[in-house]
Amino acid sequence: MANPLILYGVPFSQPVRAVMWLMLYKHLPFEMVLINPGSKGDTGSRNPAYLAKNPGGTIPTIEEPDTHFVLGEAHAIMCYLSNKHGWTDVYPSDHQSRARVDWYLHYHHRNVRDASVGLVAPRIRKDLNIPQATQQAAQSTLTNALNALDRGWLADTQFLTGNRVTLADFAAYVEIGQLQPCFTNVFDLSPFPNVERWLADMQQIDGHDVVHTVLAELGDISVNEPTMETIRNANKNALRALKLKLAEIS
Repeated sequence: MANPLILYGVPFSQPVRAVMWLMLYKHLPFEMVLINPGSKGDTGSRNPAYLAKNPGGTIPTIEEPDTHFVLGEAHAIMCYLSNKHGWTDVYPSDHQSRARVDWYLHYHHRNVRDASVGLVAPRIRKDLNIPQATQQAAQSTLTNALNALDRGWLADTQFLTGNRVTLADFAAYVEIGQLQPCFTNVFDLSPFPNVERWLADMQQIDGHDVVHTVLAELGDISVNEPTMETIRNANKNALRALKLKLAEIS
């Protein structure tokens, strides 16, 4: 029997959550190994042992113990797993349908991804010292992206690329969903009714609650920024919830 895939990262990481969610949704067993982003310690993403696996020092990274194949970057990981396992429901085999998913995945990086840069990371990662001008620019970029999703991507379909959930939705939700009042509560999403409707639909997708345990534990950070102890405890509790869920599907 093959050893389960290893996922390196922390539950609080948005790209890590996207990969986690996909694997839980498809009932693919995996083991999560905690990697502290930015740290040079034994379990840090800047430790030489981790950099030997992922020279960029980013999370997530996956490793297949039996083949020693290693791959970084959430979108590359999700596409690889879908290709390997034939998950054509979330990554269609039809060329045009797949191209629309790829379109969003490429669009995501300097658009929707700025939700974290402009709104969440400054409250969580003080060590990054993100300049105020960068935060404001990121928030403006996010607003433009939400307008594009609301008036375009989600104007006529239930999900981003059609009426079935795909990799695009997992990638987008972990960024936009974290901003909701039920989680960090750091951005007003009410001007985007189609986005709000899509968020509600995504909350019904299998695996949502487990993957977002870390945000439920963290709570509202719009007024009081969380302490490092609060963040660590949220990650630990999220890992416990994940292990219970993995025990169900393995």
